[in-house]
Amino acid sequence: MVACWARIRGRLRDEVGEVEYRTWLRQMTLHGIDGEEAVILLPTRFLRDWVNSHYGDRLRALWQAEDGAVRRVEIRVAQATVGAGAEPAYAEGAAAPLRTEAPGLAESLAPPPRPPEFRTPEPRSDWVVPLEARFTFDTFVVGKPNEFAHACARRVAERPASPGFNPLFLYGGVGLGKTHLMHAIAWAIREGDTHRTVAYMSAEKFMYRFIAALRSQSTMEFKETLRAVDVLMIDDLQFLIGKDNTQEEFFHTFNALVDQGKQIVVSSDKPPSDLAGIEDRLRTRLGCGMVADLHATTYELRLSILQAKAAAAQVLVPAKVMELLATKITTNVRELEGALNRLVAHANLFGRPITIDSAHEVLHDVLRAHEKRVSIEEIQRKVAEHYNLRLTDMVSARRARNVARPRQVAMYLAKQLTQRSLPEIGRRFGNRDHTTVMHAVSRVSELMAADAGFAEDVTLLRKMLET
Repeated sequence: MVACWARIRGRLRDEVGEVEYRTWLRQMTLHGIDGEEAVILLPTRFLRDWVNSHYGDRLRALWQAEDGAVRRVEIRVAQATVGAGAEPAYAEGAAAPLRTEAPGLAESLAPPPRPPEFRTPEPRSDWVVPLEARFTFDTFVVGKPNEFAHACARRVAERPASPGFNPLFLYGGVGLGKTHLMHAIAWAIREGDTHRTVAYMSAEKFMYRFIAALRSQSTMEFKETLRAVDVLMIDDLQFLIGKDNTQEEFFHTFNALVDQGKQIVVSSDKPPSDLAGIEDRLRTRLGCGMVADLHATTYELRLSILQAKAAAAQVLVPAKVMELLATKITTNVRELEGALNRLVAHANLFGRPITIDSAHEVLHDVLRAHEKRVSIEEIQRKVAEHYNLRLTDMVSARRARNVARPRQVAMYLAKQLTQRSLPEIGRRFGNRDHTTVMHAVSRVSELMAADAGFAEDVTLLRKMLET
């Protein structure tokens, strides 16, 4: 068996080449042969899925050529152990690959799946969307921007249809956790009462299912099925803007469920009052319960999220790298997690540790996209405020030292923080010549090298403009 596996590995290496073999196949180990099935182990789900889709058929053919009794090849996820036909995880003298012990690459930032008893039950019909196992209250990181929404979601999960919390309307920007909280509510309700039916779907799915019911003349079945649930959850309600017929159906469903004491949870990118294009009667009903918003994340919350994700995946990420990501990627949590996922993937695939340099290399496009665009006008305003000058002093002809030096600092910062040319910077400072800008940049650099206090002042201004 060991000899067969060694020959199969050798043939694969010859066929695909050394680089491809080392990248995708070298971590394969033979677990054993069970009847007609050869069982091969790989350390991550990502590698398992890749090898299965790209090399599965070839592995099966090679096994059959070596041992006609083997008809199937099963590739499983398990940490490699020294055993039958085990190959060293890395070549002699090479750096050892980063071990994450995580279940998989694509899922490396997610906690392990929930136990089987909490798996999504079979949906009642084709329009109920299965829940995401990793979106639970346990994996939701709470901070100042989302603590109120989290508390409201907890209350609804513990006591559905409580007075004042029906409906629960969650709103906030993209990637701030609305969908996560909705899935968490559904999981908690199902765990607390397995007999309670929960229907979760997007507003788009609701609309398409309603249209299909109209076409098939089965609207009564649609209404009865939908109104029989105990908890109705509609994600991204803003999709119904301008869809008058669907809004009307949702309005009647809404009223029917609330009248029966059933819970409704809705999410949107805006509060009910700002949903232009939604009927007034529906907008009023949506705002009559509890409205909770999820604010943009703070630096502290982003850092906490990164630490939680890295801990769940059992990945060692230096604090400086986490601080870099939390500082630079501020728009939404999905991009933040995606950036960390890319770093872990790169480290796993190439056996390299995660460092500041590797983060800049792997995430250069993401970090560049999130760089703050600073304008010359903003620089002039910030410098004038710092030195207690009028904004007009930045472009005036005054040459007094208390005006000229801050103006030179503003020119220096404009050169450092913008892509503008020297002539253009000069024009923005009262039509000055480009040589004046060059002199200002040179002079400020000299003063920073000679005067620590002045250098600290300029550095502070720069940080204020960059954050």
